[in-house]
Order: sequence, then structure tokens, then C-alpha cells
Amino acid sequence: MAHGSTTPQVPVPMDGGGPRLDLSGPILKRAFETLIAGSESQGGIEQWIDALKLKSRMIRQALGEGDPTDLPLDTFKSICAFMASVRRRVALYLEQPGWDDMVAALTELVDPDRGVVPVDRRIDDFCAHFPRDRKHRWVRDLAAEVLHGLDPERYPLMCRWIWDRQANSGVIREIWFDEDIDNMTLDIPDGYDTFLVLRQELSQFLSDNGVFRDVVWYVDLLCAKVYGDYIAAQGGLYLRADFSAPGDPMEHTRRLLGLDGVSPRSGRTRLKAIDGEAFVIEDDNLLEGGRAMHNNGND
Repeated sequence: MAHGSTTPQVPVPMDGGGPRLDLSGPILKRAFETLIAGSESQGGIEQWIDALKLKSRMIRQALGEGDPTDLPLDTFKSICAFMASVRRRVALYLEQPGWDDMVAALTELVDPDRGVVPVDRRIDDFCAHFPRDRKHRWVRDLAAEVLHGLDPERYPLMCRWIWDRQANSGVIREIWFDEDIDNMTLDIPDGYDTFLVLRQELSQFLSDNGVFRDVVWYVDLLCAKVYGDYIAAQGGLYLRADFSAPGDPMEHTRRLLGLDGVSPRSGRTRLKAIDGEAFVIEDDNLLEGGRAMHNNGND
């Protein structure tokens, strides 16, 4: 079944080479089939695509259309609510003096004049604003989410759940073509080139299966479905504090992509302050956007 027009709209290709990724076609095919089936019972795949586009638009409006040094704290809280690993750890930086450090890091990350700086260097510079310990590994995910939201064509989603070399875990491992993968350590870097190669491979797979538009967002959904199914199979071991047993086959997919960030009725988000109090979205425009992202077939 074809999805979209017959005119290919593919992501921006990479220049030069990159690591070789041996991916399993049968695993990808099963994941794609379950993605389509699961989304059809919850409003259809296009509704999920629209939710991802809306999340990207919120990030662009917050960090790409004005001076990031003037970023309102409540606006930053709103976008953090839609980043699963970030919202669990960011509380310390939602008040002073941490907030000033966060603004400085974000301003440097999105500075247009640094667009010529290699992407891996920009992410590393962002992470250098924070302590280099396990409690701050989420800052890489924040940088990845921001860059992807600002320019999804240029920056593929580069969160740790896509691939984390240190942990030897992520989507790449789950779709690797080798029967002995459970006993292997993949020597694949987790830099920009790897994520570009992965997106190219998945884009080609999707075009072979009738997807010719919104390929960037289909790639994100396919990756989240692959890793969401892994989480479900493992009983929610990854990000255990933020994931509960799913009531539907798309629950973990929704959470990995942050689309469950706000309650559609109350405006209460999954982002909490240091004292444990949940942040509530009160801005009508942000609240409406958050509800739209959450309502992928849900009440």
C-alpha cells in the first residue's frame, strides 16, 4: 500500500562516507507492518505525522524564531514536556542558577554562526556546559531533540535510544542483521555520520514500501516502534521510571517520541519541578498543541 504522493521527498543526503550498517529487512518489515496497524486504530499514521510536525514547529518557534537569550522559562518547560528522557532530569535547570546555564548552552547550540561547526562538536560543546556524569547523560538527548526540531531535514533524530555506543543499545542493535546479535558488541560510533547513514537506509526501505512523502517523520516513527517493541518485550527495563506496562501497542512509541507530554484535559505535564510538582501548561496555544500531540487516538 502506498503512503503519499509518487514524487519522492527524501531527507537531505550526506556528503562522503559513513559506517556500514547491516540491517535486517525482515525485522524492519515486521516493525513497519505493526506501526501501520497500530496507528490505524488510533487515528491513522497521518495523525502521528502531524503530531511530530507540531512538536518540531513548537521547537522552532521557541528557539529558532527569536533571540534564545530571551527564551521564556515556561516556553522551555513546555517543549521539555515532550522529550521523554529530558523531562525526568531537567528540574535542576528550571530555576536559578541552573536556568542561566541552560540558556547559555542553548544559545550556543542554536547560534546560526556555528552552523559550519561539525555537528558532533556542537553537541559536545553543549554537553560541556553540564557535569560529565551519568546523571547528565540526558543533556545529549536535549541537544539532539532541539537540533532535530529546528531542522529535521539536516539533523536526524540522534537520541541515545536510537544508538548509544557506550551502552551498546538502541534501535541499531535491534535491527542488526546477525543471529548472534545478543552476544555481540557493535563497534559503531554514535556520531552524526552514523545517524545519517541509518536515516538513508531506513528512507530507502520506506520508499521500497510505498512511502514517498514525510519520510523524515516516518523514519522517526519506525525507529520508535522498533525500540518501543523492544521495551515492551523487556518489561519496560529501559527508562523504567517513566514507562509503565502499555495498554496499547503504540504506548511506548508515543512515549519515546514525547507525544504523551501533556494531559489533554488538565494541561498537567509529565515535567516535574524539584519538589515533584507537575508543570501545568496554561498558554492556550501551547496547550492546544500539546493536546493535539497527545491525542493520537487517545482520550
